Formats: sequence, structure tokens, C-alpha cells
Amino acid sequence: MAPSQTIYAPSMDKLVKSLKGQTLETSIEAFIHLLKRRQVKGDECADATAHILRQVVAKSKWNDVDQLLSKVQAVGTRLARAAPHEPVIGNIVRRVMGLIRDEASEDRNADDLGSEAASDIQSLATAIAPHTQAAPPQRPGPIPFRPPPLTSVASFHVAKPKSMFNLLSVAETAESSITAASTPLSQAAPTSVHALRSEVLDGIEEIMDEISQADDQIAGFADVQICPGDYVLAYLPSRTVERFLVKAAAKRKFTVFLVSLEDPYTTTGEASHAALRKKLSSSGVKTISIASNGLMAYMTRISKVIFGAKIVYQNGGLLVDSGASVAAQAAKAHSKPVIALGGVYKFCPEDPSDEIAGEAGDSSTYVSYADGLKVDALEVENTVADYVPPELVDLYLTNLGPQTRHHLAAIMADHYKAEDVGYSFLSNE
Repeated sequence: MAPSQTIYAPSMDKLVKSLKGQTLETSIEAFIHLLKRRQVKGDECADATAHILRQVVAKSKWNDVDQLLSKVQAVGTRLARAAPHEPVIGNIVRRVMGLIRDEASEDRNADDLGSEAASDIQSLATAIAPHTQAAPPQRPGPIPFRPPPLTSVASFHVAKPKSMFNLLSVAETAESSITAASTPLSQAAPTSVHALRSEVLDGIEEIMDEISQADDQIAGFADVQICPGDYVLAYLPSRTVERFLVKAAAKRKFTVFLVSLEDPYTTTGEASHAALRKKLSSSGVKTISIASNGLMAYMTRISKVIFGAKIVYQNGGLLVDSGASVAAQAAKAHSKPVIALGGVYKFCPEDPSDEIAGEAGDSSTYVSYADGLKVDALEVENTVADYVPPELVDLYLTNLGPQTRHHLAAIMADHYKAEDVGYSFLSNE
């Protein structure tokens, strides 16, 4: 059933701008509509998913961590099923769920610390009180003060060393801390839920900043990876690759082979990377346009192959644009290094499935439907994504810097929780 006109969103920019003025369900349906129509792809999916989940945390009603996790997971499942060929959606959902778990854990730890300190204060007061009480006077005249022996104070045992300043600083809130530590979040005061909501929203803002800054941070390593005089093959350069090459051109003089799927001598092929060629040429970098079916002829002159990764799987394999796997295999055969560019938010804690490259595109580019004989005699499939096995990739260049395959597991462990890794957003369970 097609969405109603009230939730139609003609573009991602307009959807993001309209989020504050729409209800939560309207925003979700509008984004799903864009996903199904393929109006949002690649990097935009990550940013848009973060925006939607921010609305889920801010606008939905929840009383404890479990309810919030359930709502985020439910919305994430709807988004992932609307675009099953965009695993980055699941990445962002897992990141937000891990963020919620972290913030809830920090709150509980803070409550436990306050409760423990309050308990120490009460024990200290009990231990010292008998020595500070003056005995009733037996005869007139002042009674000399005699401090308690050190053994009576030394006999008091504190589980963990704490300064007197820290103990006294929580004296006034000891009772409230004990109550908060023993009360589940679902029954806690509204201020607890409000504080958690604020912290999670701030965390999602940081994820959104990470996504927006990833390309510039990756480009910051360009002058280290590209040397003067290099011959760089850029296969279907994405926005990330374009910024990387432009940044390198500011300090290095090299040659770029721009690979496109179309014939580079046609109008369509010339227009595909015209803006990038103009920027590189203005910096003194020479560009050569070649078709994807002719890249083997240039591989002997290539210094390195660079392409953008749609997804980096936990085994080190990549989901890339269709045809990039051929370029990686050719580079391997000629012992040329392959560099994959992608932000950490593209790291997927899953193994690649057999259907990851099954997304079909428009086949009319290769066979004209006006020719009835060809259409009847041929079945043409145009896949839009390829899988590159990890043994063909030499370096993963992320916003955290260059990484090897052996470092991927540690990075994913830092960004995802074990509880969320095993959940599949596309399963029917």
C-alpha cells in the first residue's frame, strides 16, 4: 500500500528538516518510503537512520532501559527490512543500542558508588560516636577531654580506601543514593529517565558528528598514502574517494585513472566525473578516464587501487560497487596494493551472506527494451554490488587511521555490544 501524501518526502534533506514538525510514526513512514524508492543510498542511510533513532528516543514514551531498547530495535528492524541491501542501517541501530546500554550502566555504577559511600559514612559515624559522647559528670568541675585510643579508630574497616572529603561530600545525599541504587529504573523518579534520555540524545549527536566528519578525517591521511608520481586507479570514485583524492592533490602530484562503467568517450561517461577531474586538474593532477572493461590494460602501470567500501564485514570482506572485485583481483595478480576507504560506522559485525551482491539494477543500460528481439532472446541481469574477499584487501583506511585485517575485530568490539551483534534485523523471528 502506497504511503499517503501527508508522509511523502521528496528528498532526504527535506525529510531531515521536517522531522521536528512531524509525528514519530510519520517520520518513520516517510523514511521507509524513501528507502523503498531507493532515493536514499549509501552514506545517506547511516545519517538518516541516526536522525530517525534520535526522534525515537526523544519522542517515544518509555519508562526503563528495556522499553527504550525494544523501541529502538523495533524501528531499526522496520528500516532494515525496507532496505535489505543497506547493512549500514543495522550498524547504526546497533551503535545506538550499545550507547543506551553504556549510559544505563554508567548511571547504575554511579548509584552503586553513592550507596557504598553512604554506607561507609554510616559505619564511620557508628564507630566514632561512642568516643565522642561525653560521660555524665560525677562531680563539679570541668572534665578533661581524652581522645580515643588509636586502636579504636584503626579497628574500623573501610572496604575501599576513600578520602574524608569524598565521604563528607555525599553525606547529604546518602539516603537518596541508597534508594536510587536499590530501585529499578522502571520505578525510578522521572528525573532518572529524563537524565538518561538527555545522555542518549547527546550520544546520538556524537554518532551523527562522526558520520559527517568521517570523509574529511579519512582525507587527512591522503598525503601519507599517496606519493609523488603515483599512478592511482580509482574505481567508480565515491564521495569519500573524491575528497581523498582532492586532499592528496593539494600536496602531491600524481596521475589518477578514473574508472567508469560507461564508455569514457561518450557524453554520459565524460559527465560522470567531470567535477572531480576539474578539481584535480586545477591542482596539477593529471586524470585519465577509462572504461571498466579496459582497466586490465593499464594495471601494469598502476601504483595502487583505491575504492570506497559500502560495508566492511567482520571477516575483512567488503561490499563494494559492482565491478570493483575485478579491479581487486587484477591488482592482486599484478601485486598492486588495494586500499579500501570507509568510516568506522560502515564496519558490520556480521559475516557476509550469499545474497549480499544480489541487488539488481536497471539492465536497460546494456540492452534496449526498444529492441524486442533482444529482450525476448536474452535475460540480462545488472548487479549493482560486489563482494571483495579479505585476502584481496591490503589496507583499510578509516577515520581512525590505517588499519589491517587483524585490527578489525578490536575496532568492532569497541563499537558494538555482544548482546546486539547476534541479532539479525532481516530475520523473520
